[in-house]
Amino acid sequence: MKRQAFLLCMAAALILSVSAADTPQQTYIDRWAATAVREMYRSGVPASITLAQGILESRSGLSALAAEGNNHFGIKCHKDWKGKTMRVDDDRKGECFRVYGSAEESFRDHSDFLRYWDRYKFLFDFDTKDYESWAYGLKKAGYATDPSYPEKLIKIIEDYDLSRFDSMTQAQAGRASSRSGASAGQAKKSETPAASQKPSKGSSAKASRASRAEDRAAARAARRQARRERLAAEEVIPDEIPESPNSIEQAVPVSAAAAEVFHFSLTRPVYTRNGVPFIYSIEGETYSSIASSYNLFPKEILKINDLSSETRLLPGTVVYLQQKKNQAEKGLDKYIVEEDGESLRDICQRFAVRMSAVNKLNGFTAGHTLREGDTIILRKP
Repeated sequence: MKRQAFLLCMAAALILSVSAADTPQQTYIDRWAATAVREMYRSGVPASITLAQGILESRSGLSALAAEGNNHFGIKCHKDWKGKTMRVDDDRKGECFRVYGSAEESFRDHSDFLRYWDRYKFLFDFDTKDYESWAYGLKKAGYATDPSYPEKLIKIIEDYDLSRFDSMTQAQAGRASSRSGASAGQAKKSETPAASQKPSKGSSAKASRASRAEDRAAARAARRQARRERLAAEEVIPDEIPESPNSIEQAVPVSAAAAEVFHFSLTRPVYTRNGVPFIYSIEGETYSSIASSYNLFPKEILKINDLSSETRLLPGTVVYLQQKKNQAEKGLDKYIVEEDGESLRDICQRFAVRMSAVNKLNGFTAGHTLREGDTIILRKP
């Protein structure tokens, strides 16, 4: 009887292990982990976040939106979407969602959606291994209305150890997915009697799992402490404007989103963006006075800054001193307009690109009006 009971227990354990490996969530991970890692290297979005969002938003690929529209991340149409659509009841009845030609297109669009919408840009200041900050940041930026959205993402990541993909190379992720699929297939086909499974191996595997769980718990605690310290010390530091053209010891403006680098001249700080030098204007300056200080013609500095005539120069305005580039720096392929009426010139000044070049890239005519959701191409495809 004892032997029969032991055999039944071992058989039950084997069945549970097979079924656990065959859950919709694990099947989804095995299928899309390599794609998520590839997107991480292309865009900077952590693979763990991509997979967790895919599992949550698409119900592990089983939702109607994923099955019929290849939309794994619940991305709605917005005004810039020109592709196919489908209507699904979400926050409101019959909302418009994007339809993709393949699930891979959905993964790519998800990465681009986070990378190129202004409200998500701050996420890329977080380390790709800091999935908790990404999870809470997505909620802060308005990705979902569910107040427990971050906690749900974090639970999925930790339940399935998705953070391991954040440290993998693309080749490693591909091999891991292949091994997972092979292991699941072998488990299904296995005809080894339960009695042949040695308890010592099971105990060793259990101990190994416990050790990994302890490591993950320690890592989570360290990340939480780091996040608490960062949030406690975090302050928005405004750009500090030099008080006079002769100032030398001025604080460097903080602008992580613009990824600015700088050097000091003998008279005032000169910064660069996209390889183009610029200064911040100060009280009382005009374009003409700046042109005179830097041996430029008044019309020349206006042309450099995409202006046809002298306009009022507010303190803290970016004024370029050399011709801007024909395209934005690498990684800034496009920009998505956040609100109606946003100025194309302001966008060009922000990314140090010529307005004439951006007009040509996008097929715009002079005086083109931008609307919310418009996609502005900043680099040649």
